[in-house]
Amino acid sequence: MTIHRRRRSIAAQWSTLVWLVAVWVMLWGDLSWANVLGGLALALLVTLVMPLPSIDFHGRLRPLGFLNLVFRFAVDLVAASVQVSMQAFRFGHTPRGAVVGVRLRSSSDLYLTLVAELASLVPGSLVIEAHRLTGMLYLHVLDVDVSGGVDAVRADTLALEERVMRAFASDEELLRAGIARRGRDQRRPAGRTGPDAGTAAENEEVTS
Repeated sequence: MTIHRRRRSIAAQWSTLVWLVAVWVMLWGDLSWANVLGGLALALLVTLVMPLPSIDFHGRLRPLGFLNLVFRFAVDLVAASVQVSMQAFRFGHTPRGAVVGVRLRSSSDLYLTLVAELASLVPGSLVIEAHRLTGMLYLHVLDVDVSGGVDAVRADTLALEERVMRAFASDEELLRAGIARRGRDQRRPAGRTGPDAGTAAENEEVTS
């Protein structure tokens, strides 16, 4: 890497550098020049010597979709917290846990990551495995009966993916995923694009 490319790389990742320095200072618990400079040196080492692969983002922020995503996430968070809390008072009831496989419709690593993170933050569900090539998420559900069954878990996850894409995806990405713009396009059959799209329409489920 040339000097000019290094400079461009540092300029493009200044927010990452600031974040890493802040985390380093918080870990030490002391705001001092030594910790700031030490954190900066470590941040430069991480970003230049061990850079993370870039993620292509071709979408745009949609304010209404983003607000809907945040609102629905807050509602789901409160509702799931109440449901999980009530499990402690259901004496004699044994939760029927399950691992449910859900195939997402988008081929973007970014949207897959966002869906996995948001799903894991809601109490009662946890993404235990994600396959980026096939778009499969495997969620462990605390009590599949309380969640409405396997089909309901899949439907909720796909609805979360739709809200994520309506908040950040471009029109072209929405069409490729089979999520048409309301009032403008018609919904196309959902499915992950690729040579195996014809055989990859089935979701997988493993219950315990």
